[in-house]
Amino acid sequence: MAKAVNFLIWMLVSLFVLTLVTLPISLQTHLVAAFLCMALLAILKVMKAEGNWRLIGLGFGTAIVLRYVYWRTTSTLPPLNQLENFIPGFLLYLVEMYSVAMLALSLFLVSMPLPEKKKRPGTTAYRPTVDVFVPTYNEDAQLLANTLAAAKNMDYPADKLTVWLLDDGGTVQKRSATDIPSARAAERRHAELSRLAADLDVKYLTRERNEHAKAGNLNNGLKQSEGELVVVFDADHAPARDFLLETVGYFEEDPKLFLVQTPHFFLNPDPIERNLNTFGHMPSENEMFYGLIQRGLDKWNASFFCGSAAVLRREALQDTDGFSGVSITEDCETALALHGRGWNSVYVDKPLIAGLQPATFASFIGQRSRWAQGMMQILIFRQPLFKGGLTFAQRLCYMSSTLFWLFPFPRTMFLIAPLFYLFFDLEIFVGSGGEFLAYTMTYMLVNLLMQNYLYGRFRWPWISELYEYVQTVHLLPAVISVMLNPSKPTFKVTAKDESITQSRLSEISAPFFIIFAILIAAMGMVVYRLYVEPTKADVTLVVGGWNLLNLIFAGCALGAVTERGDKSAARRVTVKRRCEFKVGDAWYPAVIDNVSVDGLLVHVYDQSLAPLKAGNIEAIRVKPYSEGIPDTMAVNVVRSSKGEGEAISVGCTFAPQRALDHRLIADLMFANSAQWSEFQMGRRRNPGLIRGTLSFLGIAAYQTNRGLYYMLRGLGSARPKLPVPAPAKGR
Repeated sequence: MAKAVNFLIWMLVSLFVLTLVTLPISLQTHLVAAFLCMALLAILKVMKAEGNWRLIGLGFGTAIVLRYVYWRTTSTLPPLNQLENFIPGFLLYLVEMYSVAMLALSLFLVSMPLPEKKKRPGTTAYRPTVDVFVPTYNEDAQLLANTLAAAKNMDYPADKLTVWLLDDGGTVQKRSATDIPSARAAERRHAELSRLAADLDVKYLTRERNEHAKAGNLNNGLKQSEGELVVVFDADHAPARDFLLETVGYFEEDPKLFLVQTPHFFLNPDPIERNLNTFGHMPSENEMFYGLIQRGLDKWNASFFCGSAAVLRREALQDTDGFSGVSITEDCETALALHGRGWNSVYVDKPLIAGLQPATFASFIGQRSRWAQGMMQILIFRQPLFKGGLTFAQRLCYMSSTLFWLFPFPRTMFLIAPLFYLFFDLEIFVGSGGEFLAYTMTYMLVNLLMQNYLYGRFRWPWISELYEYVQTVHLLPAVISVMLNPSKPTFKVTAKDESITQSRLSEISAPFFIIFAILIAAMGMVVYRLYVEPTKADVTLVVGGWNLLNLIFAGCALGAVTERGDKSAARRVTVKRRCEFKVGDAWYPAVIDNVSVDGLLVHVYDQSLAPLKAGNIEAIRVKPYSEGIPDTMAVNVVRSSKGEGEAISVGCTFAPQRALDHRLIADLMFANSAQWSEFQMGRRRNPGLIRGTLSFLGIAAYQTNRGLYYMLRGLGSARPKLPVPAPAKGR
């Protein structure tokens, strides 16, 4: 009875809103209503209103969006008999409706997020057997050593935990290849990783052939293991000590649970935030997904497997014959199959692993291309909207996750739409400049206010648009290719061990400079058209403003694709941990200030100790969190100086003498999950729409100049040098 009453109320409210949206009102009335709605949203945001007030504010904002949709649909489309105007005009209309649909799906997901999960569910007696899978293809042995060591360091009964190194780079197929150098490289890798696994007490497993990429590798691990639960970590995803304690208990509480997914936290910035220099003070691009979207999906039992940092139930995986491998995003596809069979998932919003992001813009685009193509394959092959066994809410959730990757189409259309008018005099939008400004500007402002209300702590204004733009240039052909041939894309491993030692233009940056030049020319056309067609000044100014916004994004992108040199080999993390430092035969009290996977900074407290000589091999001793970990390891002094007070500051690199030493490195670097949460929370602040916009404009201005500087410098270095004539010899 209660559900029927709620449905009836919802229907009546919906009819009332639709009636208001379709009322014939003047432009002035629309502006007054829109600004009242924006004022209400702003007040509710300042008051941090939640619950029903939050829904009321979003409801008023949605009414303005629907009013725009109604006006756009009934009053602005070019006549059908003018195909040169109608076709691009209708395409623009379609991508705008796509954007409205994605906004609606976002509101469905995150308008009322769930409260945080309870900590450490289940009983302390519940300790099922666990197999930890670390799949690898071409990753470096040292990177794998740290991940495997961190997995071995997890707080869990040793007899219930088995760590597996699943090596797809040393398969029999690769070791038997007709290409002798490649075959020898695979043999060397096979031998090296076998020794590493034996030294760390980890099981090494490879297979006959490289079939079905990562999904096939994981399924081979399933066949050879028998743990009740399966944990998957990417090769560069090192877990904290409490990873299993924070996740395993959920499986005791829900026998139909197939997945506990945790967020992916990254030690290093992605290439764009490194190039923009925003890593330390602005939320990362992926935080909106892991900090908000996944929680919204979890509300509808639709949080999905993200390929790593997750625990899965073996019984559930057996229900679908293992990990799915039709698409190149086996993670989301596997979750879709299991949700369709009635299994449940849980998302734990606490970073429990630390990983690495691609270092170069080219690798970043390669990674995102794989995600986009894989999601398109799921949309085409699995058709989540019609997938049997899903609830209606789950269908919408999966449609939101897959349809998102169509964003290159609207981004491209929004970029080129002003050019149709400025260069070709096409009228793809029927209406005066005043109408366009009144309806479109209020729609955009309301949209921005709603986004800032919902995502303000996780995504600053205009940053999403910038990320989408810089990806669109290269993702558009990738998405089109999978639409034309859904079976064509193949799984490609993302490089994570690259480094940028000197600032330079990305090797795939040329299209951004071409687009920037075209938009500059379009601004010239604005001035020209204002001069020769003063009667159309209102339309020209509005279109020119649109093109100027595109130009700001394009200019900022020049800096985003200009690789910023990073001399530090790895990201350092503050730990503040007591230790002892050995110099010669004596041990001195010390504190570890910060640590990376390569080394650490130690403050040694002894007034009699002089700065050490670079190149000295010393040692460090620290009490590890877990048993079975060596407490002493050799370090190589890189620099040393007199610090404040009694301390000598010593910068060292690790000098592991055996594979087991990596367990101490992992204990120092990854054991404490609280440090990841503290770092994230330190960046999660909402600057507001005005300050956020001003901040973005400042970034855009600086990055435009930076990108142009490196372009000109590159052109200068590429210019052939003329031979200098030899001086004439005197008689």
